[in-house]
Amino acid sequence: MTVVEAFEQKYKKAPEYTAFTPYRICPLGAHSDHQLGKITGFAINKGIHLAYGPKMNGVVEVASLQFEKRAQWHVSSTPAVKEGDWADHLRGATIALNKRYPLHVGLCGVISGELPIGGLSSSAAVIITFLCALAKLNNMTLTENELITISKEAENKYVGVACGKLDQSCEVYCRKDNLLYMDLQDDSYELIPTNPKTKPYKFAIFFSGIERTLAGSAFNMRVDECRSAAYALKAYAGMEYGKFEETNLREVPRSVYDTYKDKLPENWRKRAEHWYTEFERVEKGAEAWRKGDIEEFGRLSFESGHSSIYNWETGSPELKKLYEIMTETKGIYGGRFSGAGFKGCCMAIIDPNFEESITAEVTKKYLEAFPHLEGKYSVHICESADGVKL
Repeated sequence: MTVVEAFEQKYKKAPEYTAFTPYRICPLGAHSDHQLGKITGFAINKGIHLAYGPKMNGVVEVASLQFEKRAQWHVSSTPAVKEGDWADHLRGATIALNKRYPLHVGLCGVISGELPIGGLSSSAAVIITFLCALAKLNNMTLTENELITISKEAENKYVGVACGKLDQSCEVYCRKDNLLYMDLQDDSYELIPTNPKTKPYKFAIFFSGIERTLAGSAFNMRVDECRSAAYALKAYAGMEYGKFEETNLREVPRSVYDTYKDKLPENWRKRAEHWYTEFERVEKGAEAWRKGDIEEFGRLSFESGHSSIYNWETGSPELKKLYEIMTETKGIYGGRFSGAGFKGCCMAIIDPNFEESITAEVTKKYLEAFPHLEGKYSVHICESADGVKL
């Protein structure tokens, strides 16, 4: 059932509007945006759909096709503390938007995601889709930067995930057949078009069948470990340092890390090692993409996946197995687990000529390792897409 059909069934009329935000993948630059690193990304042609209409009394009433509980609150009296359900992202978005622009009109709507949850930044896509709708009904025009900032604030301050701007930026700035190359230190970005010499490519999304929550997981701990490494390195080098929560590895030159890394606790050193090497992989990857060298770009993405497993130390057993299978499968240029690595999926850049054999081989080997996930595991072939339309 589509969101439009569900809306019509629920409200006995057609929705006045629909909204869509694509999911994103990040081949290079994972786990680095919160330390003001550089990232790459593509939006893909699957995402979050919302069918909606106005509620002039200010009430927000949203149902999801993935979750049973319908959520309801008022734009001027949104619960100040998260309630622990799927709609917390929307409540956080309401508060963040209302703080900047007073809201008067609510909405009734039905929301749904096209792919299973986990690893494609569905949470950011849900927030962005909802913000676009709420802004439209209240006659507001948000800039791209405002949309990214408000969406990030909802996740950081309300939901409690210490994410950076990677997810939101990809879902807003990306354009079809272009690689987003972005520096989170100053938010500058470039869209690098696919070189005419680039071999054909598509994206394969391999869902592990495992879904877990991100907030409260080891994700926030990894961010703190990076900040701890940066703080310690500054102290060893005699650099000035301020508040812990404002400290990041981008402020610490690679030469300082190389000089003092052996003094760091092992976990802090590993997180920093991933960050510095990922920074270099992003720069190399952007140049490879510019030249049309998709094999080198893919190799760097595989390398990123390896560092995420052994230095960043995330990846469930299922995702690690998927990554391992991908590295051995003909026709896959490169890939890694997508997102934080505690749930969800792996993404791969593939040669479309091998689409059927890749799907069959990865599926066979994965389900041999995890037969109990048959029926939950799935494969989806996607292409690049434009970011959200404002």
